[in-house]
Amino acid sequence: MFHTFSSIICLYVVIRFVPALPWSIGGKCLAALVVVAASQVHLINRLSFGNLASPESPFAVMAVVGWLFGAVLLLAIFLLLKDLAAVLLFVLGKLAGARPGLPVSAAQMNIGLAAAALILAALGVWQAVRVPDTRAVEIALERLPAELDGLRLVHLSDLHASRLLQGPWQRAVVDKTNAQNPDLILITGDLVDGTPANRAADVAPWRDFKARLGVLAVPGNHEYYSNYQAWMTELGKLGLRMLSNRHAVITDKGRALVVAGTTDRNAARFGLPTPDIAAALAGAPGNAPVLLMAHQPREARKNAGAGVDLQLSGHTHGGQIAGLHFIVQAVNEGFVSGLYRIGAMQLYVSNGTGLWNGFPIRLGRPSEITVITLRSGVQRTEDG
Repeated sequence: MFHTFSSIICLYVVIRFVPALPWSIGGKCLAALVVVAASQVHLINRLSFGNLASPESPFAVMAVVGWLFGAVLLLAIFLLLKDLAAVLLFVLGKLAGARPGLPVSAAQMNIGLAAAALILAALGVWQAVRVPDTRAVEIALERLPAELDGLRLVHLSDLHASRLLQGPWQRAVVDKTNAQNPDLILITGDLVDGTPANRAADVAPWRDFKARLGVLAVPGNHEYYSNYQAWMTELGKLGLRMLSNRHAVITDKGRALVVAGTTDRNAARFGLPTPDIAAALAGAPGNAPVLLMAHQPREARKNAGAGVDLQLSGHTHGGQIAGLHFIVQAVNEGFVSGLYRIGAMQLYVSNGTGLWNGFPIRLGRPSEITVITLRSGVQRTEDG
């Protein structure tokens, strides 16, 4: 499906962009080859490195091919907008009895759009690989005991340890997280891309996560692509308490808080347990507030009906590109970024701390280390 999508983009760009270039046939053929190569980088990775989810190529290569793929995608969007504008101008011209002309030629327009796409894609790669800022959020829970008012959580999601987001980047995230002095660190999946052997050095900094009440996590879809069972063992050795359709009862100041976690929907493809909120909450004290970690937000309404007070999710990366985030929102049941209320439950969807190396672009949808303070008052969101 991904390769089909890339091929459609490639074909559209080649047809609408290349012929108008003021170059020789040889130059146009070369431009077409560059577009084809950039748009098919995922297929090339799959054939060359044997793994679409985590190609083991150098950081510089991943950044450059991500930049080129992002530029082709942005160029396709710009060309589509240009074509739609041309149709609109044509219709308006027919209605007015005149055809308005453009101040630049088609070749100049295309070159300008290509330059804009390349510049924006470069900015997008930089935004994608920089260490994220913190985002402070206050969330009021009706069932939160007064003794737990002010409980401080750090929510991380989509760390995606890989050849793109390597050990030094992960170390910076650990240090920035620990600097928040969290009571709990909660990680909602997509921690890794690649096998435990390939990622050993990249995930090693996670041993140093520090939170007074512990570090808890759930798997995301990417954990299933690289030996799920081995990763569950390795993540446990790193000090992460994995909650796969299970819960933990956190006791603080004499009061209980239930933190539950579910597996990911993609588990079905591998014959492994799918998300089961009933199993996750089985035996949990009924009078305690429930925090649920679920990588994808798409089952939030079902979870709300199970008595969850707050669900934390990721997966969407916030849509990654402002404007295109509406597409991501549409395929995630209307949830893409930030705080939502679903009946008595609240849902917070992180933009993600990192992102998948196959599309390292962020524009207007920044990554985040989310610092959540649980309150009984009006919630407030502040970027920092």
